[in-house]
Amino acid sequence: MVEWITTDGLTDYRAAETWMEKRAAAIAAGDASECIWLVEHPPLYTGGTSAKAADLTDPDRFPVHTTKRGGQYTYHGPGQRVAYTLLDVGKRGHDVRLFVQQLEEWVISALAEFNIDGAIRDGRVGVWVERPDKPKMADGAVAEDKIAAIGIRLRKWISFHGISINVEPDLSHFDGIVPCGITDHGVTSLVDLGLPVCMDDVDVALRRSFDQVFGPLP
Repeated sequence: MVEWITTDGLTDYRAAETWMEKRAAAIAAGDASECIWLVEHPPLYTGGTSAKAADLTDPDRFPVHTTKRGGQYTYHGPGQRVAYTLLDVGKRGHDVRLFVQQLEEWVISALAEFNIDGAIRDGRVGVWVERPDKPKMADGAVAEDKIAAIGIRLRKWISFHGISINVEPDLSHFDGIVPCGITDHGVTSLVDLGLPVCMDDVDVALRRSFDQVFGPLP
């Protein structure tokens, strides 16, 4: 069984990394079950293994943490649900690309419970939503905003880090970075899209859609 843990309040980022490292090692050793850990962080920026210094446009605004997860710069803060996924990818297909696709499908399925059509775009990490209410792009395409980020790390085929969904964060906090290196698109949240959604609602949707996408450990 996958253990679900929800931590109230704001969780220190480095403390979260330490906890994940220990839990991942315990899962690999067979001493602990897989786990989904739901948290919120105080305002901060994290830089993944592909982060570019030029994309950190306001380095003094919030604490900046270098991390070994995949991806570039992202923001975490109050009103954003972070779901750390400590899962045995070795036993769940031994396929990293498939696992990332499952994470994407998980987010999209959870958003669908609020009638939000999330989508994946080539060359852009994360989950995106169309914004027909905004001016079109220079090429005439419908504007799109990012609503969820994905970044993982594997050790001994155990995953950690995971996903984040913007529920009701302060979207101006994203101004201090170029989120995931994307300059020509914005960010949004469930509340920004006009949905009166709270964190508990998102947690219920995540748990229900997780079972649909991942199922039990084989």
